Amino acid sequence: MRGLADEATGTTGARKTLQAVITALAVLAALALSVAACATGGTGTRDEGPAYGESAAGAVVATPSSSPPSAYGGRPDQADVVRIIKQDPQVSEKVKLALKPCVADDYPIDVSYGDLTGGASSDVVVNVVTCGDQIGVGSYVYREANGSYENVFATEESPVYAQIDRGDLLVSKQVYEKGDPVSRPSGENVITYRWTANRFTQTYFWHNDYGASVGDEPSPVPAG
Repeated sequence: MRGLADEATGTTGARKTLQAVITALAVLAALALSVAACATGGTGTRDEGPAYGESAAGAVVATPSSSPPSAYGGRPDQADVVRIIKQDPQVSEKVKLALKPCVADDYPIDVSYGDLTGGASSDVVVNVVTCGDQIGVGSYVYREANGSYENVFATEESPVYAQIDRGDLLVSKQVYEKGDPVSRPSGENVITYRWTANRFTQTYFWHNDYGASVGDEPSPVPAG
């Protein structure tokens, strides 16, 4: 019986020795991880915050960039154009304050695209008009450069309207004599500008005189 007891005691002692070894190894592994974390100045996993382009919750956020939003795609939409105008220091505060939606999100602007300056992207011609009478209060040309749009032409001599004419910029300004109603100007000045030496230069000018009879209904012929 003593032999069996001694054998049992020996087995128990061996198990205790094995557990002690395992415990010691675990302690040594933990110490090694702790030392490594201290050496890198962190916690052993990620200590510098969320990865670039990710929020703390893991959602993707916008990456800072000097380029226009991808929504432009070389052709900014109405919302983009409104934002460009409101951020443009060359646009007067009077025009900016008047730039409000006429209905819902519909702003009083006419936008056209085309090649005026020979750039890599289409130039943007913007006319800001009034909601009721559609009278032009400002005309601007924006040219894409270095990932943003710069103002290369501006006129706020109302009423004014700009458009693209076979690669030239055509600006029309209605002329009012004293007493002329808004709906009937006396004439119109038309100016053509061409992009030369990195600026618009006037190339043509002409005046259209509407005359008093323009737009009038024909007078009835007396009977007999």
